[in-house]
Amino acid sequence: MERIRIPGIPVPVSRIGLGTWAIGGWMWGGTDEPESIRTIEAALDLGVNLVDTAPVYGFGRSEEIVGRAVSGSRRDQVVIATKAGLAWRDGKVFRDSSRARIRQELEDSLRRLRTGWVDLYQVHWPDPSVPFEETAEELAKLQEEGKIRAIGVSNFSPEQMARLAARATLASAQPPFNLFERGVERDVLPWCRKAGVATITYGALCRGLLSGRMTEDTKFSGDDLRRWDPKFKPPRFGQYLAAARALRSFADRELGRSLIELSVRWILDQPGVSVALWGARRPEQLAEIPKILGLWRLTPEQLGRIDAILAEHVRDGVGPEFMAPP
Repeated sequence: MERIRIPGIPVPVSRIGLGTWAIGGWMWGGTDEPESIRTIEAALDLGVNLVDTAPVYGFGRSEEIVGRAVSGSRRDQVVIATKAGLAWRDGKVFRDSSRARIRQELEDSLRRLRTGWVDLYQVHWPDPSVPFEETAEELAKLQEEGKIRAIGVSNFSPEQMARLAARATLASAQPPFNLFERGVERDVLPWCRKAGVATITYGALCRGLLSGRMTEDTKFSGDDLRRWDPKFKPPRFGQYLAAARALRSFADRELGRSLIELSVRWILDQPGVSVALWGARRPEQLAEIPKILGLWRLTPEQLGRIDAILAEHVRDGVGPEFMAPP
């Protein structure tokens, strides 16, 4: 397992982390707790020691499942990353990074996670209604109290990160990043490299588009967020599927790899990327992790070929903006 250091966290962190949004069930068609626990345990057995969750994932459900899976003898070896700054009422989510909300969320998270501390505590979305300085000062207090080890942010711009970092030590940023969603290459990743801030990217397989398993006939039902994602609506859906097929053919023919292996290795090979989060709901969805972390890297020529494939097929691209809560 490739590992990196994140300031404030005493153990080296695996370069692939387990993302648990889907495990929470909300917007993913429900959850299976025993299967979810087996998935977390399987990830740990593979050497993945970063488990990323959030209160809003299933409105506490994901954190509860993570707590059941990692409490006990394994806790000291597991890096738990959770978040704060989102509130919900009647199934609707909105931003709230006030001092009171941050502190209350942490206490609730510690209870659900069955732990006395959180290794990485991240502000889930920037809240323009609360001064970033206020949020940062409260996070710094929680760090001084020993309840959190490191401070992170998610979905922040460089300007927003700079304001928060002026009042608290910023250890990490979590932006969306994958072959189909590359907006942070322009600003967030360069800023983090320069500032010495680790990056934990999410959405590695772009909600399944880069799994190699989808077709034009794939349907989404219930509260599945892909029903609202513009990538999964025509004509864009066809463009992304065509790009995925071309990438899969390139990976198989040129590299002897799967599309998933190519997609995650591509992320890890990008300048400024520290960790890629891998979302899974079943243990078998983790099978390709050992194949990604090995003595192989994408060459500059191969990276250029990948860019050409994307340019040829994705003519009407769109980012992950639809996920932003009000």
